[in-house]
Amino acid sequence: MKENKLGSLQDNQKVTRSVLLGAAFLMATSSIGPGFLTQTTVFTQQLAASFGFVILISLILDVFAQMNVWRIIAVSGLRGQEIANKVLPGLGVVLAVLIVMGGLAFNIGNVAGAGLGLNAMIGIDPIIGAIISGAFAIFIFVVKEAGKAMDRVAQIAGIVMVLLMLYVAISTTPPVGEAIVNTFKPEQISIFAIVTLVGGTVGGYITFAGGHRLLDAGVKGIESLPEVTKSSIIGILVTGIMRVALFLAVLGVISKGLTIDPGNPPASVFQLAAGNIGYKIFGVIMWAAAITSVVGAAYTSVSFIRSFSPVIEKYHNWIIILFILISTITFAFVGRPVNILLLVGALNALILPLALGTLLVGAYKKDIVGSYKHPLWLAIGGGIVVVVMGYLGIVTLIEQVPLLFK
Repeated sequence: MKENKLGSLQDNQKVTRSVLLGAAFLMATSSIGPGFLTQTTVFTQQLAASFGFVILISLILDVFAQMNVWRIIAVSGLRGQEIANKVLPGLGVVLAVLIVMGGLAFNIGNVAGAGLGLNAMIGIDPIIGAIISGAFAIFIFVVKEAGKAMDRVAQIAGIVMVLLMLYVAISTTPPVGEAIVNTFKPEQISIFAIVTLVGGTVGGYITFAGGHRLLDAGVKGIESLPEVTKSSIIGILVTGIMRVALFLAVLGVISKGLTIDPGNPPASVFQLAAGNIGYKIFGVIMWAAAITSVVGAAYTSVSFIRSFSPVIEKYHNWIIILFILISTITFAFVGRPVNILLLVGALNALILPLALGTLLVGAYKKDIVGSYKHPLWLAIGGGIVVVVMGYLGIVTLIEQVPLLFK
């Protein structure tokens, strides 16, 4: 009898470990999409070794954002929109609309990225590649254990991306010493780059990807906080390793005086770093980054409307499939709606401060977290992220809206 109990306990520990890693990699791979690759390449071109400072600051802000969100969700046992509705009735609906709009619009870009990845990898037409990729993403949610399948795909894709990225970074022999010095004593600082990186890493649906995954797997309560904290930090570290590796790869290329093609900056870096093999590696990384972002965006966006209706809750997997299908069809037949992406991009910048600010208020409401006492240092750090990202998000929105009417 004791052996059976011990075996059951070990199985539960394995399941919990798998779920924690799955949530960490879901968040990390959701943030490592086509935009991630392009942003990092372009900003490294502009700032050179000083981009290391931008990465450092953005990672610190990311840690405060994710640790706050994951802890409050775990302690309350509620999804982001449910907490928001308890803080202010109707706010959860507003948050859900913003998340779903952003997730759907950016998923069109993710599907496009997956098509480009397959094009670089095996030479097929990007639209056909996008359709194949959409079908692959849908298959993940058709299988019986969709949650486990999603965790496994996120982990495998994340590990493959990190290993290939490290290989390319090493092959360019970047000036590591110069990068380290400029990380702590930069020659130039770009606030815009910091905001873009933070928004791209923990903005929109990405803020909630890991927390909602843990909740759906039953990982919640004060007793789960040590594991939840570890999971959130692992996710940030995976994102950070990818960002640093890509930064070093680009820095290695530009330090040799090589010219990066502005038409496709990340692909150009890989090709300059390792020739045709490098271009194929770019295809693998681009596809892995895009397909995991497709899955993460669809899963997390739909998780924001699951609590609104028993019908949605019952058929949420099919709604996720519909979400991916709409994204794929839109790209295949219409292309990327630039104006919509501009507007939603600006709105996306406001989702992080709105969501994080709401959850921080919820952390001090007994009807949401009970007797739990939220750490003051985390609340202060989260509050700084809210103020900084809120101000800069509004500035971005003001700049972007007039572009829609030109």
